[in-house]
Amino acid sequence: MPIRWLSLILSCLAGTAFAATPEQWRSQSIYFLLTDRFARTDGSTTASCDTTARKYCGGTWQGIIKQLDYIQGMGFTAIWITPVTEQLPQDTSEGTAYHGYWQQDIYSVNSNYGTADDLKALGSALHDRGMYLMVDVVANHMGYAGAGNSVDYSLFSPFNSQTYFHPLCFISNYDNQTNVENCWLGDNVVPLADLDTTKSDVQKIWYNWVGSLVSNYSIDGLRIDTVKHVQKDFWPGFNDAAGVYCIGEVFDGDPAYTCPYQDVLDGVLNYPTYYPLLKAFQSTSGSMSDLYNMINTVKSQCADSTLLGTFVENHDTPGSHRKYTNDMALAKSAAAFIILSDGIPIIYAGQEQHYSGGTDPANREAVWLSGYSKTSELYKLIASANAIRNHAISKDPEYVTYKNNPIYKDTSTIAMRKGADGAQVITVLSNLGASGSSYTLSLSGTGYDVGQQLTEVFSCATVTVDSDGKVPVAMASGLPRAFYPTAGLNGSTICA
Repeated sequence: MPIRWLSLILSCLAGTAFAATPEQWRSQSIYFLLTDRFARTDGSTTASCDTTARKYCGGTWQGIIKQLDYIQGMGFTAIWITPVTEQLPQDTSEGTAYHGYWQQDIYSVNSNYGTADDLKALGSALHDRGMYLMVDVVANHMGYAGAGNSVDYSLFSPFNSQTYFHPLCFISNYDNQTNVENCWLGDNVVPLADLDTTKSDVQKIWYNWVGSLVSNYSIDGLRIDTVKHVQKDFWPGFNDAAGVYCIGEVFDGDPAYTCPYQDVLDGVLNYPTYYPLLKAFQSTSGSMSDLYNMINTVKSQCADSTLLGTFVENHDTPGSHRKYTNDMALAKSAAAFIILSDGIPIIYAGQEQHYSGGTDPANREAVWLSGYSKTSELYKLIASANAIRNHAISKDPEYVTYKNNPIYKDTSTIAMRKGADGAQVITVLSNLGASGSSYTLSLSGTGYDVGQQLTEVFSCATVTVDSDGKVPVAMASGLPRAFYPTAGLNGSTICA
């Protein structure tokens, strides 16, 4: 029996994990937050947070617990939090390790976020709500403050000797995979000491650690940082030892490069779709053809596009979607695509408030400064999109394995179908923006029946499939449209 499934059985028997398998994660919708920047224990919505300083601003695990109503109110069923391990303590010229990716002790938790009991309490609070906990982990490197050629390896636990690491060389050529895997990230201010994961003793430590981490904190899934910087044959053992769904960060938009990593991990972040999605909705001149084509390419080249993580904003990308446009219609269309296309939707904290964003560190704002508004336009749009997705899944569990099918495109519009007959959601998106002209599509290929009544779930308007089997889609003000059979909404609160 594979280690992953044995671990799953044991953890379920012990009651230490709420869910674990890729199959269970397909139906989740994830809210991704930086622990330090989401919510404070004191509940403040005015505490200052200067992103340019790159310092801790006071977010905690207890703070997250206090704002779970806010997250669940958008229809999210899971959260992803940044790494929990103890970090380098110094305030360097590049700031502090508030983000969690400069770890020094993998066996201790970051005291800036709270105690081990606080982290356990977060898992329990989520599970009490039927929600999942995903934790970010780093196996590629440790963090050090100071020159790379004078690293004090004794500061690292348990990797307290240079023998655990690759010799110092900073990555200089991202087209050379050996250079990417064997050399170091970072710089001489904060060199990220690169572990030699080809060594059996390094592998043994990581595999034992990750299984214990998942068990000790009732973790339901892992997001894995810097996956492409570790050789591929390390990851199957790590994934199995974790015993839960693992999604890897492979920061590359080429599906021919990124998709093969799904052969060694359950899933990867969908960077191939991220780039054309961002471009399609960052302005009124974005290419719908590129997005349409990439949907089909990812379906054909990745092992399972329904296990990828779909997003348009995060804490690493050079600029978030909100950096590029203030047009709320474009922002709504991008968010609707994330939730209603293939894969596991991931919305980055602050996206729902349309924060201004920018390049790191500007895209790491404190969410509490929004006052956690539940009336913002994007908060309500995301809640509606998650509601119809969750409802479609409840009516037909195979909705999540039905691969998104783009059925129409023109220079400014894309239409997609997801779900089998009777439970399909048809999503129509435009990038003409809020000031764009109104027009009506006569959409075929939806799978709906002649005379069938449909509800457009964002506006709650109803339409009837015409005698040719086409759906009249009134596009106005650049707003997204999503259709579902009206009869299938009985018993739900959608457009009630």
